[in-house]
Amino acid sequence: MSNLIFCLKLKKKTNGLKYLPFYGSLGERIYFNISKKIWKLWLKHQTILINEKCLNLFKIKDRKFLYKTMEKFFFEE
Repeated sequence: MSNLIFCLKLKKKTNGLKYLPFYGSLGERIYFNISKKIWKLWLKHQTILINEKCLNLFKIKDRKFLYKTMEKFFFEE
């Protein structure tokens, strides 16, 4: 079954994610407002960020940086 949502980035109705990408309020906002296509673009961008900035996701400051960047990517124009 397809999860149709109105994607805030694409500005149209399209397929959403099949599950929460992660727990918490940001995960819920992404699930209800971001399409599968945009999520895939984020995963590629996230990989580039982690590699170029040598992020260690075991460190809280690196995770916070990634979450802030993710929020900007999805919800800021």
